Amino acid sequence: MASLNFRIVNVFTRNNDPLSGNPLCVFENGQSLDTQTMQRLAGQFNLSETTFLLPSTKASARVRIFTPAYEMPFAGHPTLGSAFVCRALGKCGNEATLEMQAGVIPVRADGSRWTLQANPSTSRPCEASASQLAAMLSLAESDIDARALWVKSGKEQLVVPLKSADAVRAANPVASKFSIVRSEDGHSMAYVFAEIEPGRILGRFFFPQGSAILEDPATGSATANLGGWFLANGRSVPQLFEIAQGEYVGRPSTLFLELNAERHIFVGGEVIEIGRGTIEL
Repeated sequence: MASLNFRIVNVFTRNNDPLSGNPLCVFENGQSLDTQTMQRLAGQFNLSETTFLLPSTKASARVRIFTPAYEMPFAGHPTLGSAFVCRALGKCGNEATLEMQAGVIPVRADGSRWTLQANPSTSRPCEASASQLAAMLSLAESDIDARALWVKSGKEQLVVPLKSADAVRAANPVASKFSIVRSEDGHSMAYVFAEIEPGRILGRFFFPQGSAILEDPATGSATANLGGWFLANGRSVPQLFEIAQGEYVGRPSTLFLELNAERHIFVGGEVIEIGRGTIEL
């Protein structure tokens, strides 16, 4: 019988509230596990993501990320939460590198604030029209602002700018219409946002699970892709944004997006551990 130690952390917490942010399960050592068992453990915890720490020859640790349904090449809150656990285990200090399917991701810490440097972003036009996107989100076509783009800085996602915070709050995805947009790996998802004022953004991220569309409390990969969207649309640099997400699912979250003068994308937030335990298999 194998004993598997895990920790539960919340990432992108707000105002030191331990029950805010996006929850993550991190298994401290996944060396004894095959892919199928990792996937089943992710289903057991049924969080948006579960990660497994492994040895690496090119980074502080190798990290595998699983949703309850499939493995992901990159995701933001699993990156920051895994780095937090790596430091707690003595595998790294305040600076770390994590090997993922999407590449080696640099991460740094300042106290409880962790920040990752995303891969350089790429983008492509969205195949759906503004009217189709509006219908998909139960909005008026006039609520859609500028141009929606597929952006990839690790995991490709659709970034849809809206004209107001009211439009972001009013978005109500229609599951039957989400299939009009599909990422390069066949997933239908959308990140909607509006700039409330200079430097402050309200965002929401919708993704499929079975026949339903769910909302994520805090999405670091989409925040990185938002940075790519700004760069693709000619936003001047450097820029720093504070992003609010998660209020509509009862998990208020705060994320930080930085675009530096070299056009690098950084995503940061607070991480808090709230529990740990052991599973016997």
